[in-house]
Amino acid sequence: MRRNTYLLTALLSAGLMACHNEPAFKVEGTVSGAADKMLYLEHTSLEGIVKVDSVKLDESGTFHFSGARPDSPDFYRLRLDNQVINFSVDSTETVTVKADNSGFATAYQVEGSENNQKIKELVLLQANLQEQVNKLGQSGLPAGVAQDSLFSLVNAYKDQVKRNYIFAAPNKAYAYFALFQQLNGYMIFDPLTSKEDVKCFAAVATSLNNLYPHADRSRNLYNMVIKGMKNTRTPQVKDVTLPADKIQEASIIDIELKDLNGKTHRLTDLKGKVVLIDFTAYSSAASGVRNLALRELYNKYASQGLVIYQISLDADEHFWKTAADNLPWICVRDPQGPYSTYLSLYGVTQLPTAFLVNRNNELSLRVEEKTNMEEAIKNLL
Repeated sequence: MRRNTYLLTALLSAGLMACHNEPAFKVEGTVSGAADKMLYLEHTSLEGIVKVDSVKLDESGTFHFSGARPDSPDFYRLRLDNQVINFSVDSTETVTVKADNSGFATAYQVEGSENNQKIKELVLLQANLQEQVNKLGQSGLPAGVAQDSLFSLVNAYKDQVKRNYIFAAPNKAYAYFALFQQLNGYMIFDPLTSKEDVKCFAAVATSLNNLYPHADRSRNLYNMVIKGMKNTRTPQVKDVTLPADKIQEASIIDIELKDLNGKTHRLTDLKGKVVLIDFTAYSSAASGVRNLALRELYNKYASQGLVIYQISLDADEHFWKTAADNLPWICVRDPQGPYSTYLSLYGVTQLPTAFLVNRNNELSLRVEEKTNMEEAIKNLL
């Protein structure tokens, strides 16, 4: 009986030791100048941001958090007020962060892994891009010129990140982090409608699937790539026959699509107005700045008869509804996405592309790169 008691005690002790020795990660460091403020540790999960722990900082600013080690690379962040420091955890490790209340999100120091050094580099690059875009939005340049400059900035950024972070090490957590960076609330890399960007997602998805085939992030990324490849697959070339009922006496090709509330809007119902037809995708990094320029035009000339008829080619309906919810003009969506018949009928080969329609419901102008859109609208009004 005593022997059994000793055996049971030994097994319980071993079990308790195993619990105490469970692999864990630690996040510790100091935040100066933040006495009496709350510092939060949050998990950046696929479902959103989840609070893990918090601490009220004292004069020393020291903090210490810990958690169970994830089975595959995962992402967390430290939050002070509305500033965040992003970092990854992919092994049993200690991440050390030193920061100051001012410049918390960009001027911090991080130790513990190459991944977190690279994530900081990406954060700084994105912050610089955002600053340049903000200046561009306040420059007062014509919409067409500003749009060209924006495309140049974003494309240069994407080329740099592709070369130095994504394709250089697609198996690293920082490559995954790079895919989901945002500009003005929109993803810089488009996983749904850009064939070149889908290649970036595919490179990282392939590496993650090889290393962590059962991880939720691996499966989610793989599903995104499959959807993106399907959306960007080159369709078989077919002759486009213009339906007779689409040709109106005014020589306009009518468009008939539904808005967020399911209401149908037809171009031909807008006769008597000057209409700006805008083919776009809200998932594009350029969309935010473009819509700011359009809003400026709309605010100036809507009372004089300008109507914006904006057609979304976004594959994700929910994303479209969220992005278009607060826009003051007509926002419709073609569920065919990149395979829209209207793209062929209007000869649209890239997004965004815009056209102007006069008050007689006649197609007057295709907006080109050098078009002064405001002058063209004023001439039609």
